[in-house]
Amino acid sequence: MDNFAKLFIIVIFCLSSVGCQKYNNEAISFDRSPHFSDENSTTLISNKVFFDVITTTAAPSTNDSKQWIGYVGAAISIVLFGSNFVPVKKFDTGDGMFFQWVLCSAIWCSGLIANCIVGSPTFYPFAMVGGFLWATGNVCVVPIIKTIGLGLGMLIWGAFNMLSGWATGRFGLFNTQIDPISDVTMNTISIVLAMLSALCWLFVKSDAQAISREPDVDDDALLAAEQDLESIDDGDSSWVDALTVMQRRVYGSVLSIVSGLLYGFSFVPVLYIKHNYGDSTQDIDYAFAHFCGIYLTSTLYFVIYCCCMKNRPKLYSTAILPGIVSGGMWGIAQLGWFVANNYLTPAISFPIVTSGPALIASVWGVVVFKEVRGRRNFMIMGVAYALTITAGTLAGISKLK
Repeated sequence: MDNFAKLFIIVIFCLSSVGCQKYNNEAISFDRSPHFSDENSTTLISNKVFFDVITTTAAPSTNDSKQWIGYVGAAISIVLFGSNFVPVKKFDTGDGMFFQWVLCSAIWCSGLIANCIVGSPTFYPFAMVGGFLWATGNVCVVPIIKTIGLGLGMLIWGAFNMLSGWATGRFGLFNTQIDPISDVTMNTISIVLAMLSALCWLFVKSDAQAISREPDVDDDALLAAEQDLESIDDGDSSWVDALTVMQRRVYGSVLSIVSGLLYGFSFVPVLYIKHNYGDSTQDIDYAFAHFCGIYLTSTLYFVIYCCCMKNRPKLYSTAILPGIVSGGMWGIAQLGWFVANNYLTPAISFPIVTSGPALIASVWGVVVFKEVRGRRNFMIMGVAYALTITAGTLAGISKLK
């Protein structure tokens, strides 16, 4: 009960911070939209002064005094991303297609609540493309697991997720603005250390299979170094059996790279709208459209799956409630990431948010589920912890310096 109480407190705090952010928008941002209302004319004058100051720079700058909000958002994202699969750890999810639809349905609900809190801002359909990218990458997870395992798969897609998202902000890809960074060298070092920390988890051996009924949906499986492909087959993997070992590796690796790129670029549509024609400079105002894209895409893939299964999909009723809880946690974590992107910029938030969840997942695995044992494993985890914390610290300093 104590754990659920703590989770409830985190959820309420996150939703409250989203609401507080909306009410403080005019005091901390500028707006170039011609649709700015007359009742905010006083704020418009102050925003005009702020705009005149920053137009001499290559990209808009966030208010330094409000950066702590970004770090709070990043912390919430790390904790919930690293914990969101814990509720489904001991439940059978089958081939994952029904589970991903339940998960995405809960994600959409969390986005709807957040949208109401921030006052239902303008809906931009193009932001749904980001949701499409994420949901497509998420569907790729099932064949990735069946070919190369979740441990190696997460390492590959996590690395490309981190690099693509960081590069978007660092170099202004896809006609987005370049993130202002005080120390480029330190920021680059942070991304390298974050990549090394992810690599460390590959060498930690886990006993997750003996504890969980369904390791293929367990985020802690990132700790597994020698994932047994047969242990994650669900009985419908004849197409995998027809592949050679080399074909499995190539197929799984390519899908992992594609999945990672889709994850990393999922924020691009929101950034493009914000930097080019959106009527708000707050990323959170575009989150609902992003979540709508996730839900519609996952529904489309689930319908296609039902057709392929000749209207006999594998449904697991025991996974519904855990899936809703997991999706709600993921939705709140994603909202926190939107807040982190807004106040820290993607070049800073991506090294922090993409590397931190593995640390939280490992804590669950060691303290609660007792999956990791042995001096060697703990030494490797200590190195990974040190690299993760150092990477996050350097990323933050590169913004503050």
